[in-house]
Amino acid sequence: MTTHRDGPLDHKLAALETAARLGEGRLSEEALATARHVVERAGERRRLSADHTVVGFFGATGSGKSSLFNAVTGHPLARAAATRPTTSEPLAAVWGAEGSEPLLDWLEVSHRHQLDGPAAGAEPSGPWSRLLRQRWGRPRERQGGRTTSRQGDQPGGLILLDLPDFDSIAVRHREIVTRLAGQVDVLVWVVDPQKYADAALHREFLEPLAAHRGVTLVVLNQIDRLAEADVETVTASLQGILAQDGLARVPVYPASASTGAGLEPLRSAIAEVAARRSAVSERLLSDVRTAARALGAGDAGGVPAGVGTGDEARLVDALTEAAGVNTVVRAVQRSYRLEGGRRTGWPLIRWATRLRQDPLRRLGLRRGDDPRRGMNRAPGTATDDPRLHRSSLPERSPAQRAQADGALRAFAEATGAGAPDTWRSSIRRAARSHANTLPDELDQAITSTDLAAGKGSWWWHVVNLLQWLALVAVLAGLAWLGVLALAGYLQFEVPPAPDVEGFPIPTLLVFGGLAFGLLLALLMAPLVRLGARNRARRARRRLRAAVSAVARQRVAEPVTEEIERYGAFREALAAASGRH
Repeated sequence: MTTHRDGPLDHKLAALETAARLGEGRLSEEALATARHVVERAGERRRLSADHTVVGFFGATGSGKSSLFNAVTGHPLARAAATRPTTSEPLAAVWGAEGSEPLLDWLEVSHRHQLDGPAAGAEPSGPWSRLLRQRWGRPRERQGGRTTSRQGDQPGGLILLDLPDFDSIAVRHREIVTRLAGQVDVLVWVVDPQKYADAALHREFLEPLAAHRGVTLVVLNQIDRLAEADVETVTASLQGILAQDGLARVPVYPASASTGAGLEPLRSAIAEVAARRSAVSERLLSDVRTAARALGAGDAGGVPAGVGTGDEARLVDALTEAAGVNTVVRAVQRSYRLEGGRRTGWPLIRWATRLRQDPLRRLGLRRGDDPRRGMNRAPGTATDDPRLHRSSLPERSPAQRAQADGALRAFAEATGAGAPDTWRSSIRRAARSHANTLPDELDQAITSTDLAAGKGSWWWHVVNLLQWLALVAVLAGLAWLGVLALAGYLQFEVPPAPDVEGFPIPTLLVFGGLAFGLLLALLMAPLVRLGARNRARRARRRLRAAVSAVARQRVAEPVTEEIERYGAFREALAAASGRH
């Protein structure tokens, strides 16, 4: 068994297989199945004898196909009749039988005849006989009842197949013809002057196989029934119809099986095709191109716009809003102001702020405040991972959910613009591939973001110290005045309190401490608000970055991968169809 390798064919088959794999789930299953079948069939055919060329004779009932087959082979092998189909099984005439058995088994042809040349009575000196001797060696010798051949006598082989009529009323006959039309290397279509324009032949066979014109021959048989002047007219008419089928360059051979007219040019054409040993590759290349065109039937050649910076920014903006980031940012700002007021306000009235719950704690975004995490658990354990917790953000409103869905659709439409409809649909599916888990992942991104909750500003400590010093001054002044009052009440002689510009120091301590503490609290309030806005801006940037990471991983990257898959599909399709 000889295996022939053709570099371009190998490349195109690999490209077709790649295109079919990339198109899975995106293109029609019929087109994908056809492509996979072509690759599989090509592999099987190339594993078999590449030294044999298989030529199939196809025709309708009454076209004289079997008679022509007998005339071309020079042997009465096929049973012929003009009024009804007589061929029920494929019949093979084989020249150069060595290595042909596995090939014929694959073709499912059981009726086989091994031939060495034309039968007795056939013209021995014509080009058919000469080409047979040149191509398939000298006559074989009989030794001990076995047919043998000398080394070098059989450089290759030819297999002619007589097939059932394609218009037979027997379903099995039609199935055989359809199967072998996809397997033989060269297709010879036999028509007669009465039915050469038959719609079934052209619509169901010739048009679908127009890509195989390089391995197609057409025989206008029974020209003996035409006047000599009409042969050229009918031949021209047939060529015009073939041109409409996409077979403009396919040769037409007028012939007559009964008179032998036109047989030598037909034999020469078949022998020439077989001698080139390229029919197998040409046929398979045609199959590949046909399958590639079917895969690219809905491809208008457009290039998707791809993921642009603006597209991703708009997506992140919409998901940021839908994820409730604005709510979290406002909570960060209020939390900072509340904590800042507690740390910089007058200590004696700070208790009032304790009655207000921290907004971040209410949302479950203040780390270390969840009592369920346990008091005795060591830090750094698995349950300390913020990704394992959920926030207490309000449930997404219908408007927020619609906003997120709309953002995904808009992103898919913008990035997939220009792609064929089938691939735009796959890009939309890629954009929504994580739509069900996206809300949870956004929530985890928020809870995992360090919002600096509980972290104050450095100047809080200075202000807090001053406030407590002011409070100590007030308490010291009150204590001093209390001691003086108690001593006077008990009739003790107590020296007067020292004063400053006529104001007793204890009194100055009380009123000065109160005034300083309250004034300091008032002065710090604007700074606390300014710090709250700065903290909120930083929190927004961090939250947006977290949302952007989720959007990129769960939306942008799947879409980019799908667009890259389409690009690879187009390259493979172009390679398979021969566009580069």
